Amino acid sequence: MKKLLLLALVLTFFVSCKNETETVKTTTIDYPESNKIDTIDTYFGEAVTDPYRWLEDDRSKETEAWVKAQNEVTFGYLDHIPYREELKERLTKLWNYEKISAPYVEGDYTYFSKNDGLQNQSVIYRYKTGEDPTTAEVFLNPNTFKEDGTISLGGMSFSKNGKTLAYAISEGGSDWRKILVMNAETNEIVEDTLVDIKFSGMSWYKNEGFYYSSYDKPEGSELSAKTDQHKVFYHKLGTKQSEDKLVFGGTPEEKHRYIGGGVTEDDKYLIISASVSTSGNKLFIKDLSKPNGKLVTILDHTNSDSNIIENVGSKLYIMTNLGAPNQKIVTVDASNPTPENWVDFIPETDNVLSPSTAGGYFFANYMVDAVSKVLQYDYDGKLIREVELPGIGTASGFGAKKDETELYYSFTNYVTPGSIYKYNIEKGISELYKKPNIDFNPEDYESKQVFYKSKDGTKVPMIITHKKGIKLNGKNPTILYGYGGFNISLTPSFSIANTVWLEQGGIYAVPNLRGGGEYGKAWHDAGTQLKKQNVFDDFIAAAEYLISEKYTSSDYLAISGRSNGGLLVGTTMTQRPELMKVALPGVGVLDMLRYHTFTAGAGWAYDYGTAEDSKEMFEYLKGYSPVHNVKAGVEYPATLVTTGDHDDRVVPAHSFKFAAELQSKQAGKNPTLIRIETDAGHGAGTPVSKTIEQYADIFGFTLYNMGFEVLPTKTEEKVKD
Repeated sequence: MKKLLLLALVLTFFVSCKNETETVKTTTIDYPESNKIDTIDTYFGEAVTDPYRWLEDDRSKETEAWVKAQNEVTFGYLDHIPYREELKERLTKLWNYEKISAPYVEGDYTYFSKNDGLQNQSVIYRYKTGEDPTTAEVFLNPNTFKEDGTISLGGMSFSKNGKTLAYAISEGGSDWRKILVMNAETNEIVEDTLVDIKFSGMSWYKNEGFYYSSYDKPEGSELSAKTDQHKVFYHKLGTKQSEDKLVFGGTPEEKHRYIGGGVTEDDKYLIISASVSTSGNKLFIKDLSKPNGKLVTILDHTNSDSNIIENVGSKLYIMTNLGAPNQKIVTVDASNPTPENWVDFIPETDNVLSPSTAGGYFFANYMVDAVSKVLQYDYDGKLIREVELPGIGTASGFGAKKDETELYYSFTNYVTPGSIYKYNIEKGISELYKKPNIDFNPEDYESKQVFYKSKDGTKVPMIITHKKGIKLNGKNPTILYGYGGFNISLTPSFSIANTVWLEQGGIYAVPNLRGGGEYGKAWHDAGTQLKKQNVFDDFIAAAEYLISEKYTSSDYLAISGRSNGGLLVGTTMTQRPELMKVALPGVGVLDMLRYHTFTAGAGWAYDYGTAEDSKEMFEYLKGYSPVHNVKAGVEYPATLVTTGDHDDRVVPAHSFKFAAELQSKQAGKNPTLIRIETDAGHGAGTPVSKTIEQYADIFGFTLYNMGFEVLPTKTEEKVKD
C-alpha cells in the first residue's frame, strides 16, 4: 500500500458572532490523503466499490499511520477553538463532586462505590454491616489497575456467603474481559486469571464456582474479527480454566451469538438464555439439585424475549412478550414449563413493563410516555400500592434479596441530578438517602415533553430541556440527540456534560424514535429492517419541529447520536445535509453492507437485516448506508466523527471509512474531521479525564461551527454591558 501523503485542502469559511457582528476567519485544513484501492463486492449482480477497505485492518501500519495523521489534523483544528479550555475547565469543575452508589450487603459487609469527583474510575468501599458507614475502607480500587485509568472494572459477583469475589476487568475499553478471583476477607487473588471472556456475567452456584460466557478467541484481530459462537462454562474454584466445563453452546449446526447462564437465588435452578440476535431468545432450565439433571426446554424458538425473574420452589415467574408486546409476567411449574401451561400473573397493560423483585415483592416499573410509574405486588399478584416517586422522571433499581426489608432506588430526569432513595418495603415509605452536592440549580431550567407528527403521521414524543426564559427566536444552539433501535428506551436522565451545554443557553432535545422500546415490541419492530427509514423520518421530523417552533434553526442545530445513534446521524446528514449545521456521529454503525462481518455484528440482523438476505434487503441497506451515500458536490454539515481505537463493539473502521468518504467529497466550506480516542472502546469504562476532554472538544467544535467566537454566556454578558 502506498505511503500516506498529506493533501492540502484550503477551506475558507465565515463565522458570525451571536451579537450580529461579522468577522472572517480563514482556516487551513490539510487532510491526510486516504488512498483509494479498488475493492469490489458483488451483491445480486450489482458491483459495489469499497475503496477504503484497507482501513478495516486495525493492525496494519498503513491504518496506524492514517489514524495518527487524522488525529494530528483534528487536534490541530480543535486547538484553535478559543474557548476549548474554558469548556474543559467548566466540565472539570462541575464533574468534581462526590458520587456514591446505593449500598448492598454481601456476607458480613455492606459495599458501595464512590468517586471523590475526578477519579478516573469509581472505588469500591465496605464496612461491617450494622456498624457506622463512616468506618468504610477501600476494598477494591480500579484506579490502581493502570495509572491512566484505561483498565476498568467490568463487573463484580460475590459467592453466596460473600467470602469470595469474582470480578472482571476491561483493558482499553474492549468488550473482552479477564476475570480475577479474590478472597474477599483477605483481599488476596486466589487463582489464575480467567481470560478471553466476552458478553458475560458471573453467576455463582453456592460457594463452589460460577457460570460465565465467552467465545473462542477469533483468528486474526480480536478487536475486529467475527465472533458468533457463544458458550456457557462453569468454573469450579481451585481448578484451571482449561478444565472448565462447557455447559451450553459450541455445536456448529446451531450457533447462538449471545448465551447467558444464571443461578436462581435459592441455588435450585440454572437458567440458560440463548439468542441468535439482540432480540428473541430460547429458554432452558436445569434442576441443580439433581446430580444428573438435564436441561429442560421452556422455549425452543426466538419469537419472544422471555426470562425467569423469580421462583418459589418449583413455581417459576417468567417475564415475557410472547403474545404480549408490552411485557407481562406469567407463572408455571418447572415440571411442565412450556407456554401452553403459562398462567398470567401480572397481565399486559398499555404501558411497557420492566419488573424486578425485592424483599418478597414484585415491583412493576412501567414506562408511561418514557417516564416511570412503579407498582408493588405481592407473590399472589395482589396490588399493594403505587410507589410514590419524587417527581416525573426515571426511577430504577427496585431490586434486593428476598430477606431484605429495605431497597434503594435512584431517581433522575434531565434537570435533576441522580439521587438515591431508601425505600421501606413493607411500609412503602421513601426517604432521601444521598443527594449529590453539585454546582447546578435545577430551578433555573425546565424540561417538558411535546408530541410531534412524523412523516407518516405517527405521533412521537420528545423531551426538550433548556434554561427558563429563553427566547424562541430560532437562534438557540441546540443538540438533537437520538438512538432509535434495539428496543432501547431513552428515558429522562441527568448528564453532567449536558449541564454545561444548558448553561451556555443551549437546548437539549431527545425524541423517542421508533425502533426503541418506549412503546413495546410493536414500536421497536416499526423501526427495523425494511422499516428502518421510519427512524430517520422520526428524527428529521423532530428537527423540523424544533425549527418550525423557533427553538432553533438549521444554522444553530446539531444532531448527535452514538452507536446505532451514530448510524442515525450519518444517515440523516446524508439524506438532509441542509437541515443541520453540525453532525456528531459517535462510534457509529456506518457501513450497512459489511457491519455483520465484524465481531458480534451479525447479531444485529434483527434490527437491520443483512445485504445477503435478499436483493430487496441489499438495495434497502445500500439506499441509506452512510458510507455508501456520501455524494460528491454536496455541502455536508460541519462533522466531527468520534470513535475509539479499541472499540470492538462497533469497530472503528465504520468511522474511518465514513470520514474518508466525507473528506474526499465534501463540496462546501464545513470541516469534516475524525477524533480517534486511543486506549478507548465503545464507551463503557472510559476514564473521567478522557470523557471530559471528549465533551470539551465536541461542545467546542459544535459552538465554533455555529458561529460563536466566544462562549454564548460571554456574548450575553457583552450584550448586557
